[in-house]
Amino acid sequence: MKKTKLITTHKKSLADTLTPVSIYLKLRDKFANTILLESSDYHGKQNRFSYICCIPIASYEVKDEIIRTEITGSAETAPIKERKQVIESLTDFMQSFESEQQPYEFISNGAFGFISYDAVRYFEEVDIEKVNNDLPDIHYKVFQIVIAVDQFKNELYIFENRPEGEKESRLQVIEDHLKNKSFPSFQFAKSGEETTNYSDEEFMDIISKGRDHCFRGDVFQIVVSRKFQQRFKGDEFNVYRSLRSINPSPYLFYFDFGNYRLFGSSPEAQIDIKAQKASIYPIAGTFRRTGDDEADRELATQLSNDPKENSEHVMLVDLARNDLSIHGENVEVEVFKEVQFYSHVIHLVSKVSASIPSGHKTLQLAADTFPAGTLSGAPKHKALQLIDQYENNNRAYYGGAIGFIGFNGDFNHAIMIRTFLSKDNQLTYQAGAGVVAKSDVPSELQEVHNKLEALRKAMNYAEKIEG
Repeated sequence: MKKTKLITTHKKSLADTLTPVSIYLKLRDKFANTILLESSDYHGKQNRFSYICCIPIASYEVKDEIIRTEITGSAETAPIKERKQVIESLTDFMQSFESEQQPYEFISNGAFGFISYDAVRYFEEVDIEKVNNDLPDIHYKVFQIVIAVDQFKNELYIFENRPEGEKESRLQVIEDHLKNKSFPSFQFAKSGEETTNYSDEEFMDIISKGRDHCFRGDVFQIVVSRKFQQRFKGDEFNVYRSLRSINPSPYLFYFDFGNYRLFGSSPEAQIDIKAQKASIYPIAGTFRRTGDDEADRELATQLSNDPKENSEHVMLVDLARNDLSIHGENVEVEVFKEVQFYSHVIHLVSKVSASIPSGHKTLQLAADTFPAGTLSGAPKHKALQLIDQYENNNRAYYGGAIGFIGFNGDFNHAIMIRTFLSKDNQLTYQAGAGVVAKSDVPSELQEVHNKLEALRKAMNYAEKIEG
């Protein structure tokens, strides 16, 4: 396998007069496909960094049953003939880079991108009939410039990952752009009315059918979803700015892929793999905070004791244990039903972990856990089949995973919920309801609207931003 050696250099400075958003705005019109990853409303220091990446030097894409790779201008394509080919080729792509391991606790290089929900057909023995042809199933890019912002220390690192033999450095150019005090801004406006793929009555019928399958024992739970769309004019980055304010989350992201963009505010990780250890953090059980500390403590007690929320949580913890046990070892529930307080909600969160056997492909372990049980159901395989049978559109990005893959095998992705797809001046957004045998159909319908509340508010608020 031909190796591409990357020479990494960096500069460090203070970031007390800069924010990740302002850095992104200074770079996005200068460099195509610039991306932004942030974290807010987080727990602990491990998520204190935000990242801005620009100047792609390599890409990996799966679209229309073809694998396309491009590294420093050299492109290759290969038709997909069998499922395992996808994980093997992505692993080969990541291993084709030779890069010194940097002595930092944060990201300095790697691949940034996403895996769509529809890509599950490459990981599971399941056929997806309604496959999306507008977006890639998988899309990752390696960037020459990775900017890391330490939100605790107000420090900024600019990393340059330059292919060996490439003499032109961009470090000074990037620094000069960051010193610029001004940058263009544009307005956002909705156009026309919101549309959806189901009427309320049609979606309640889907919920009822899902509940019937739970009664029959085909599944214990199934997550059925509903899609909405809104035309717009102007700059959808204002919607992202609004969303990060209205709905702060551990995973905030804005990925610009040229002819489409994915951005959102996700509370939940798909899987986190670091130093040969994989962790899943099932979130099931959510109460909205009141703003009164004493009332919130009472709500937390109610959440901990709620039979329905607890049974759903236990089921998803068991599903995480099962997924990790396929190729992992020493599977353990490290944290069980911990009450976590976020700015707007209270969650029940567990941590399920496993060690990765020596020599095993970490990407295979990520594939084993895909998609998340919180977006599919249990047993997962049957839930996937029923979702494809009853939902009248492909899910595409929704329920997929977006984030970072390290050249050393690290993997940290968020589940794409509370997420927008922007394409051809149209925003697409989606939410689901976890249906069980005891589900109340109108309540599950309302749950979808509750989950979309922050996204709709973000669009409305974005119209008021003047720059």
